[in-house]
Amino acid sequence: MQDKQKMHKTNVLYLFLKRFFDLFSSFLFIIIFSWLYILILIVNLFATKGSPIYFDKRVGKNGKQLRTPKFRSMYRDANKNAKRYLNDEQYQEWKSEGKILNDPRITPFGRFLRKSSLDELPQVFVILFGKMSVVGPRPVTKNEIDVNYSKEESVRLLSVKPGLISNWGVNGRNDITYKDGKRQKLELEYLDKQSLFYDLKLILKSIGVVLSGKGAK
Repeated sequence: MQDKQKMHKTNVLYLFLKRFFDLFSSFLFIIIFSWLYILILIVNLFATKGSPIYFDKRVGKNGKQLRTPKFRSMYRDANKNAKRYLNDEQYQEWKSEGKILNDPRITPFGRFLRKSSLDELPQVFVILFGKMSVVGPRPVTKNEIDVNYSKEESVRLLSVKPGLISNWGVNGRNDITYKDGKRQKLELEYLDKQSLFYDLKLILKSIGVVLSGKGAK
Protein backbone atom coordinates (compact mmCIF):
# COMPACT_ATOMS: atom_id res chain seq x y z
CA MET A 1 0.00 0.00 0.00
CA GLN A 2 2.81 2.40 0.91
CA ASP A 3 4.66 1.54 -2.30
CA LYS A 4 1.56 2.41 -4.36
CA GLN A 5 1.15 5.73 -2.53
CA LYS A 6 4.81 6.54 -3.11
CA MET A 7 4.52 5.71 -6.82
CA HIS A 8 1.40 7.89 -7.08
CA LYS A 9 3.13 10.85 -5.44
CA THR A 10 6.16 10.39 -7.69
CA ASN A 11 3.91 10.32 -10.77
CA VAL A 12 2.02 13.44 -9.69
CA LEU A 13 5.29 15.29 -9.08
CA TYR A 14 6.65 14.17 -12.46
CA LEU A 15 3.52 15.35 -14.29
CA PHE A 16 3.59 18.70 -12.45
CA LEU A 17 7.26 19.33 -13.26
CA LYS A 18 6.75 18.14 -16.83
CA ARG A 19 3.92 20.61 -17.38
CA PHE A 20 5.92 23.42 -15.77
CA PHE A 21 8.82 22.70 -18.10
CA ASP A 22 6.47 22.55 -21.12
CA LEU A 23 4.93 25.89 -20.22
CA PHE A 24 8.17 27.69 -19.41
CA SER A 25 10.24 26.33 -22.31
CA SER A 26 7.57 26.84 -24.99
CA PHE A 27 6.87 30.43 -23.90
CA LEU A 28 10.58 31.26 -23.78
CA PHE A 29 11.20 29.60 -27.16
CA ILE A 30 8.42 31.56 -28.88
CA ILE A 31 9.72 34.86 -27.47
CA ILE A 32 13.34 34.22 -28.45
CA PHE A 33 12.59 32.84 -31.93
CA SER A 34 9.64 35.04 -32.89
CA TRP A 35 11.81 36.49 -35.69
CA LEU A 36 12.32 32.99 -37.13
CA TYR A 37 8.58 32.30 -37.17
CA ILE A 38 7.96 35.55 -39.03
CA LEU A 39 10.76 34.89 -41.54
CA ILE A 40 9.54 31.38 -42.36
CA LEU A 41 5.95 32.60 -42.66
CA ILE A 42 6.96 35.22 -45.22
CA VAL A 43 9.16 32.90 -47.31
CA ASN A 44 6.65 30.06 -47.18
CA LEU A 45 3.83 32.35 -48.25
CA PHE A 46 5.54 32.70 -51.62
CA ALA A 47 6.87 29.12 -51.75
CA THR A 48 3.45 27.49 -51.35
CA LYS A 49 1.46 30.23 -53.12
CA GLY A 50 -1.12 29.99 -50.39
CA SER A 51 -1.49 29.49 -46.65
CA PRO A 52 2.01 29.01 -45.14
CA ILE A 53 0.64 26.94 -42.25
CA TYR A 54 -1.06 23.57 -42.49
CA PHE A 55 -3.28 22.01 -39.82
CA ASP A 56 -3.29 18.22 -39.69
CA LYS A 57 -5.83 16.05 -37.88
CA ARG A 58 -4.13 13.83 -35.32
CA VAL A 59 -5.20 11.90 -32.24
CA GLY A 60 -4.33 13.40 -28.88
CA LYS A 61 -4.44 12.20 -25.29
CA ASN A 62 -7.37 9.88 -24.48
CA GLY A 63 -8.29 9.72 -28.16
CA LYS A 64 -9.37 13.35 -28.44
CA GLN A 65 -8.95 15.03 -31.82
CA LEU A 66 -5.82 17.15 -32.05
CA ARG A 67 -5.14 19.72 -34.75
CA THR A 68 -1.37 19.98 -35.18
CA PRO A 69 -0.05 23.01 -37.06
CA LYS A 70 3.03 22.82 -39.25
CA PHE A 71 4.69 25.13 -41.68
CA ARG A 72 3.34 23.89 -44.98
CA SER A 73 5.94 21.84 -46.82
CA MET A 74 3.73 20.40 -49.56
CA TYR A 75 1.70 21.80 -52.41
CA ARG A 76 -1.75 22.91 -51.26
CA ASP A 77 -3.62 19.98 -52.86
CA ALA A 78 -1.06 17.37 -51.76
CA ASN A 79 -3.50 15.34 -49.66
CA LYS A 80 -6.75 16.08 -51.45
CA ASN A 81 -5.31 15.07 -54.82
CA ALA A 82 -2.62 12.66 -53.60
CA LYS A 83 -3.09 10.27 -56.53
CA ARG A 84 -2.23 13.13 -58.87
CA TYR A 85 1.32 13.12 -57.50
CA LEU A 86 1.84 9.55 -56.27
CA ASN A 87 2.01 6.19 -58.01
CA ASP A 88 0.11 3.22 -56.55
CA GLU A 89 3.05 1.98 -54.46
CA GLN A 90 3.73 5.44 -53.03
CA TYR A 91 0.03 5.94 -52.29
CA GLN A 92 -0.21 2.68 -50.33
CA GLU A 93 2.95 3.51 -48.38
CA TRP A 94 1.54 6.95 -47.54
CA LYS A 95 -1.73 5.44 -46.30
CA SER A 96 0.15 2.96 -44.10
CA GLU A 97 3.11 4.98 -42.80
CA GLY A 98 1.68 8.50 -42.97
CA LYS A 99 4.66 9.59 -45.10
CA ILE A 100 6.83 8.34 -47.96
CA LEU A 101 10.42 8.68 -49.09
CA ASN A 102 11.20 11.26 -51.78
CA ASP A 103 7.63 12.54 -51.71
CA PRO A 104 7.00 14.44 -54.99
CA ARG A 105 4.36 16.56 -53.26
CA ILE A 106 6.96 18.45 -51.22
CA THR A 107 8.02 21.91 -52.38
CA PRO A 108 11.75 22.79 -52.66
CA PHE A 109 11.54 25.09 -49.61
CA GLY A 110 9.45 22.43 -47.88
CA ARG A 111 12.31 19.95 -48.24
CA PHE A 112 14.57 22.36 -46.38
CA LEU A 113 11.94 22.82 -43.65
CA ARG A 114 11.60 19.06 -43.20
CA LYS A 115 15.32 18.34 -43.32
CA SER A 116 15.91 20.92 -40.60
CA SER A 117 12.70 20.01 -38.68
CA LEU A 118 11.69 23.68 -38.85
CA ASP A 119 8.30 22.66 -40.27
CA GLU A 120 7.30 21.51 -36.78
CA LEU A 121 7.96 24.81 -34.98
CA PRO A 122 4.27 25.87 -34.86
CA GLN A 123 3.61 22.88 -32.60
CA VAL A 124 5.37 24.78 -29.82
CA PHE A 125 2.15 26.81 -29.50
CA VAL A 126 0.20 23.57 -28.96
CA ILE A 127 2.63 22.70 -26.15
CA LEU A 128 2.08 26.14 -24.62
CA PHE A 129 -1.70 25.57 -24.59
CA GLY A 130 -1.31 22.14 -22.97
CA LYS A 131 -2.43 19.82 -25.77
CA MET A 132 1.06 18.47 -26.43
CA SER A 133 4.26 18.06 -24.45
CA VAL A 134 7.89 18.71 -25.32
CA VAL A 135 8.53 14.96 -24.96
CA GLY A 136 6.09 12.16 -25.71
CA PRO A 137 4.99 9.80 -28.48
CA ARG A 138 4.65 11.57 -31.83
CA PRO A 139 1.05 12.58 -32.65
CA VAL A 140 -0.36 10.17 -35.22
CA THR A 141 -3.46 9.87 -37.37
CA LYS A 142 -6.40 7.63 -36.51
CA ASN A 143 -5.59 5.49 -39.53
CA GLU A 144 -2.01 4.94 -38.30
CA ILE A 145 -3.36 3.74 -34.96
CA ASP A 146 -6.04 1.49 -36.47
CA VAL A 147 -3.59 -0.15 -38.89
CA ASN A 148 -0.47 -0.45 -36.74
CA TYR A 149 -1.54 -0.80 -33.10
CA SER A 150 -3.67 -3.31 -31.23
CA LYS A 151 -6.51 -2.07 -29.05
CA GLU A 152 -4.42 -2.44 -25.90
CA GLU A 153 -1.43 -0.72 -27.48
CA SER A 154 -3.52 2.20 -28.72
CA VAL A 155 -4.97 2.73 -25.24
CA ARG A 156 -1.44 2.87 -23.80
CA LEU A 157 -0.18 5.15 -26.56
CA LEU A 158 -3.02 7.62 -26.05
CA SER A 159 -2.75 7.62 -22.25
CA VAL A 160 -0.22 10.49 -22.43
CA LYS A 161 0.10 13.73 -24.36
CA PRO A 162 1.86 13.42 -27.71
CA GLY A 163 5.22 15.13 -27.92
CA LEU A 164 7.29 17.29 -30.23
CA ILE A 165 10.31 15.12 -29.34
CA SER A 166 9.73 11.37 -29.26
CA ASN A 167 11.62 8.18 -28.58
CA TRP A 168 11.07 7.18 -32.22
CA GLY A 169 12.07 10.60 -33.55
CA VAL A 170 15.34 10.59 -31.65
CA ASN A 171 16.27 6.94 -32.09
CA GLY A 172 15.26 6.28 -35.65
CA ARG A 173 12.85 8.76 -37.20
CA ASN A 174 12.13 7.92 -40.86
CA ASP A 175 14.77 5.18 -40.89
CA ILE A 176 12.43 3.10 -38.70
CA THR A 177 8.90 2.36 -39.89
CA TYR A 178 5.73 0.59 -38.77
CA LYS A 179 6.28 -2.24 -41.24
CA ASP A 180 8.52 -4.37 -39.04
CA GLY A 181 6.99 -3.18 -35.76
CA LYS A 182 10.05 -1.24 -34.61
CA ARG A 183 8.39 2.17 -34.62
CA GLN A 184 5.53 0.93 -32.44
CA LYS A 185 8.04 -0.68 -30.09
CA LEU A 186 10.02 2.54 -29.67
CA GLU A 187 6.94 4.70 -29.04
CA LEU A 188 5.47 2.27 -26.49
CA GLU A 189 8.89 1.83 -24.87
CA TYR A 190 8.77 5.50 -23.86
CA LEU A 191 5.77 4.81 -21.63
CA ASP A 192 7.86 2.35 -19.61
CA LYS A 193 10.89 4.62 -19.36
CA GLN A 194 9.36 8.09 -19.00
CA SER A 195 10.86 10.17 -16.22
CA LEU A 196 12.43 13.60 -15.88
CA PHE A 197 15.85 12.06 -16.51
CA TYR A 198 14.73 10.16 -19.60
CA ASP A 199 12.87 13.20 -20.99
CA LEU A 200 16.01 15.31 -20.55
CA LYS A 201 18.07 12.60 -22.24
CA LEU A 202 15.79 12.62 -25.29
CA ILE A 203 15.80 16.44 -25.45
CA LEU A 204 19.61 16.59 -25.43
CA LYS A 205 19.88 13.77 -27.95
CA SER A 206 17.36 15.45 -30.25
CA ILE A 207 19.66 18.47 -30.64
CA GLY A 208 22.31 16.31 -32.28
CA VAL A 209 19.70 14.55 -34.43
CA VAL A 210 18.30 17.84 -35.73
CA LEU A 211 21.73 19.34 -36.41
CA SER A 212 22.88 16.24 -38.27
CA GLY A 213 19.61 15.80 -40.14
CA LYS A 214 19.75 12.09 -39.29
CA GLY A 215 16.64 10.23 -40.44
CA ALA A 216 15.07 13.35 -41.97
CA LYS A 217 13.46 12.86 -45.37
